Amino acid sequence: MTSTLIWIAVALFAIGLYLSWTAGRLDRLHARIDASRAALDAQLLRRASVAQELATSGVLDPAASIVLYEAAHAARQAEEEHREVAESELSQALRAIFGETQQVEMVREAPGGDEAASELAAAVRRVPMARRFHNDSVRAARALRRHRKVRWFHLAGHAPFPMAFEMDDEPPVALADRATTQNP
Repeated sequence: MTSTLIWIAVALFAIGLYLSWTAGRLDRLHARIDASRAALDAQLLRRASVAQELATSGVLDPAASIVLYEAAHAARQAEEEHREVAESELSQALRAIFGETQQVEMVREAPGGDEAASELAAAVRRVPMARRFHNDSVRAARALRRHRKVRWFHLAGHAPFPMAFEMDDEPPVALADRATTQNP
């Protein structure tokens, strides 16, 4: 009888230890999501700021400047529920303006344009990486939260279900080419 109680206690302790480890893992995944979202937000803000700065520099033609400025401003000011759409519209504006190499070359020839083009190329290259890292973190947390043990024992606590950030983040071809030629 005593040995049975000892084995039951050991089994309950092992189950408790396993559940505690799983809850800790889930907590670390949620912390990673928060960190990756902050990094994504920083990259999106950097891209919008560089685009807005370039739009007001006078290097682009007036129509392109207005389109780029409005898209960058909308992306910076967007509410959370409209952020993905605003960022996608900024990506589309960047592709429309910098779709051809001639526009990038025109920017590069202007005073200070080479730095601006390089900074914009780096910004548009980093956004997809940050978004992919964030969405990978979300995918891992969602996979763990779908397990029965997590649902049955409420190991996620009151943490909201993680949401991926879906947007059009394809960089303009001319800027993507510039980024690869700058950093071989």
